[in-house]
Amino acid sequence: MSITLELGDIAEQRVDAVVNAANSSLLGGGGVDGAIHRRGGPAILADCRRLRADRYPDGLPAGRAVATTAGDLPARWVIHTVGPVFSRTDDRSAVLASCYAESLRVADELGARSVAFPAVSAGIYGWPAADAARIALTTVGRATSQVREARFVLFSEQMYEIFRSTLDRLTHP
Repeated sequence: MSITLELGDIAEQRVDAVVNAANSSLLGGGGVDGAIHRRGGPAILADCRRLRADRYPDGLPAGRAVATTAGDLPARWVIHTVGPVFSRTDDRSAVLASCYAESLRVADELGARSVAFPAVSAGIYGWPAADAARIALTTVGRATSQVREARFVLFSEQMYEIFRSTLDRLTHP
């Protein structure tokens, strides 16, 4: 699997699947979640409501992933994953890693070959960017998956540079 980095808007990515850094309600929110729901239109929200009614009445647990239609996005599917809120006293690194591993598992079930990832938990959930990048890139880099391209789409130049330098350190130790 190739890992690429791009500075931009994840809701504009032409890939098989876009990963949404969702909240557990699956009903939209701010940041990446809000952008995907706004650009993708009402079909995504309708699928999310069905998932809440049928499979996740209490919401999607952190570290899990589930797919919906991509609605009006230029992708085929949206894979929603709920990242953990950062804590200085409780190590939730395994939950964050699970977001990426579970998203790739769902991508494999769908037959997706290209997946665009955001920096899960590195926004409003407060995860330190360098550590979020290390966990994301290590987890995806070590994964066994049928996905051919894992594209990390970063929303700011600062986040892009953190992911770039982390990827350089991991691939050229």
